[in-house]
Amino acid sequence: MKSIIIIGSGIVGASAAYYAAKAGNSVTLIDRADRGQATGAAAGIVCPWISQRRNQAWYRLASNGAAYYPVLIQELEALGEKETGYKQVGIVSIHEESKLDKMEQKARERQAGSPEMGELERLTPEQTKDRFPYAGDRYGSLYVSGAARVDGSAIRDALIRSAKRLGAKFIQGDAKLLIEAGQATGVEVNGESLAADRIISAGGAWAAELFKPLGLHLKVVPQKAQILHLQSDDMRTGDWPVAMVPFGQYIVPFEDGRIVAGATHENNAGFDDKLTAGGIYHILEKTLDVAPGLAAAEFTGAATGFRPATLSALPFIGQVPGQEKLFAANALGASGLTAGPYLGMQLAKLATGETTDLDISLYDIEEAFEGAE
Repeated sequence: MKSIIIIGSGIVGASAAYYAAKAGNSVTLIDRADRGQATGAAAGIVCPWISQRRNQAWYRLASNGAAYYPVLIQELEALGEKETGYKQVGIVSIHEESKLDKMEQKARERQAGSPEMGELERLTPEQTKDRFPYAGDRYGSLYVSGAARVDGSAIRDALIRSAKRLGAKFIQGDAKLLIEAGQATGVEVNGESLAADRIISAGGAWAAELFKPLGLHLKVVPQKAQILHLQSDDMRTGDWPVAMVPFGQYIVPFEDGRIVAGATHENNAGFDDKLTAGGIYHILEKTLDVAPGLAAAEFTGAATGFRPATLSALPFIGQVPGQEKLFAANALGASGLTAGPYLGMQLAKLATGETTDLDISLYDIEEAFEGAE
């Protein structure tokens, strides 16, 4: 058994805490509750198989993340969790025909190796509207039965509650590294010094400041996302599929008429969490173009979240350069809720000396740091 401190309780940190506690380790999870945490603001779409991204390392991580979800949800439910925020509802990817042709071709190439994808079906505009009633009459879609939706705050909270049931301790506070002879040995939080066998950084968009006392610059920056919350008069939305629409936008229906639409991808906004007219207009313009029925929904609010991103657009995981006890994973960007639980599990395995299921050399942590020797 190892003593493990995990800094950051977003989706990666919460998953790492759950897995490490399940494996019998002494776990302390610390979070300072920064405003705009991506996990809490987001609605996730688990459907990596139709992505047009060509990076194979990204696809391997995302597809493994999708495959891990049913296993994880079964475990959480066995521990008494009733509200995990995850539900397999399928997806309709609504686009023009030429885009759908490419999407379907890519998905069918991947289908044999990803049975969790389920069935693929090309839908006419009328068939699309039958499955997703807010759709318009101009576009058909590609339906993927194995796709799922995720409520970010619900899955995070379920992981944290489960970790606590397994003995983990949760502390709200601002953790600073304790350093001896250039090595991180523990943290100071709320005036208390805590030593540990292993320290895990899962601080998302805010993680860089943790490493400054070590002379390391972590090249993770915030990417701002504005997200809209709507309320439908139709209460049957809980069984509707997720809708992906052009320009990287999505519409995620939840139970009782609640709908989330988004999101912007703002790379130079820093941690400015204000909602903007331009951001809201961008989301509404793109979503209403293909789902005009959404125009009648009540606008009930909006939120801002900050995705952790790097210039390479590829996440990293590993032992922090030059550090014996310090490990980190980060930079999932918009894939956080798809791959986060799986990456958190791999991070816990790595830190505790277990063999990972993932070839972490594909997600090189040294490239994420400046100042590392």
